[in-house]
Amino acid sequence: MKRFSALLESLYYEHSNLGKEKLLCEYFANTPDPDRGYALAIIAGSLELKHFKRGMVLDLIRQRVDPTLLEMSYDYVGELSETVAHLWPGRGEGQLPLLHQVVDRLQNTPKEHLPEYVTGLLDDMTSPQRWALLKMGTGSLRIGVSARFVKQVLAKFGGKSIEDIESLWHGVEAPYQSLFAWLEGKAEAPTVTEKLTFTPVMLAHALEEEHYKRISPADYAAEWKYDGIRVQLVSNHLGKALFTRTGDDIGHAFPEVLLRMNFHGTVDGELLVGTGEDLGSFNELQQRLGRKAPSKALIEKYPTRIVVYDLLNLEGEDVRGLPYTERRRLLQNIVDEKRPEAMKLSPQVEFTDLEDLMRKRAECEGNSYLEGLMLKKKDSTYVAGRPTGPWWKWKIDPRLVDAVLMYAQRGSGKRSSYYSDYTFGLWKDDQLLPIGKAYFGFTDEELKQIDKWVRHHTTNTFGPVREVDKELVFEVAFDAVHRSTRHKSGYALRFPRINRIRWDKPAHEADCMQALESLLATH
Repeated sequence: MKRFSALLESLYYEHSNLGKEKLLCEYFANTPDPDRGYALAIIAGSLELKHFKRGMVLDLIRQRVDPTLLEMSYDYVGELSETVAHLWPGRGEGQLPLLHQVVDRLQNTPKEHLPEYVTGLLDDMTSPQRWALLKMGTGSLRIGVSARFVKQVLAKFGGKSIEDIESLWHGVEAPYQSLFAWLEGKAEAPTVTEKLTFTPVMLAHALEEEHYKRISPADYAAEWKYDGIRVQLVSNHLGKALFTRTGDDIGHAFPEVLLRMNFHGTVDGELLVGTGEDLGSFNELQQRLGRKAPSKALIEKYPTRIVVYDLLNLEGEDVRGLPYTERRRLLQNIVDEKRPEAMKLSPQVEFTDLEDLMRKRAECEGNSYLEGLMLKKKDSTYVAGRPTGPWWKWKIDPRLVDAVLMYAQRGSGKRSSYYSDYTFGLWKDDQLLPIGKAYFGFTDEELKQIDKWVRHHTTNTFGPVREVDKELVFEVAFDAVHRSTRHKSGYALRFPRINRIRWDKPAHEADCMQALESLLATH
């Protein structure tokens, strides 16, 4: 446990990806099984400790610390695990069990006895060790390391491709001893044929003007690019699964999608909200995302459907090596024959030349569920990763508004020392109303400039959040705008990001709410 907590602390304070990669590779190389496997599971977010709850942690600290001190500390720090790690009485430096022993006890101790075991650990730990335990227990680890990044590190560690790792990931479980044995050349790749596994997806490059000359109706087919979430639906004799484009299993959030799948195969498509030809916006789909067990009422209010556009496997046969046109023909046949409920094949967009295609792309403007075109080479095979040439994405130009910075919050990982998460608003009469948050779109140098500005223009603090003078204007880019009852302004933006910082523009010249209303009027 000591070595693992030291790893987390080092990852937290390491700002570069290369540095994080080095730390992880050294840990995997020098830590024996099964500790390194459980560390991998914790960092990748795949370890479940079902009885270790945030409420339990609050109960424990409330029994030991003055409530006013706890409230003030939590308000200042803004994060429970860090607050408790510092406030826990004593400076424990006792003997600690190994990581796998801690995980075993946390997973198998009866719920009623778990607080006693956790208390004993916290008593014997230093503050950084307590933080590591609490973060792994509550599942709120934020150290600037994503599950995707961990897979890339594993590929580097074992000299494999990221596609090799992703193809095995859902077929192996913590503590991943067979996976590490393969990565170290001590065994063959783990056998995952008896598991429902994810197949790494094929990705597209953005179409730029320099690529226009390549596009012709003889070589490329065009399809609409839908504004949902990309999914991979798998069904075979072992069962059914629904994965995101990064391999996360979200079948529990969309049980009706699994029930409707009525043939054995693997399809690539877009998950949307809507019925028939009436498709909803991404904002409506968000009402379903992240729900572990959606209610019947929620499923009925926001029904889902899948627009499928590729076939990877059919009745146990891998068809990725076939040309795009042949895969599409097979997919069309299976959809026509099986008629799976709420599933349709993505329609192709006929065009005569590039100018015609540009006009078709313009039809997406103001559409709540389309965000451009996909261009696919007719003879292309389905290749995992992002090869250049076979697939292009041609999104519509982003919408822009000038908004005023209202609040700033500290970031996480390498940005934990900077105010990098920004809430911005538009004018309504003489009042600013928030319309969204953004935390990317600026350079590291611009981040330092904004952080300095925030610190010198703070008017109020709320834990980790600072309210600032309403003076700094951002040009905010976004893909779409929707009405929203969850926001005070009544609007929600799709993929907002900072396009540029308008140091030159006074705040009173920023846009008003009517700018969003006019965009909605074109839908």
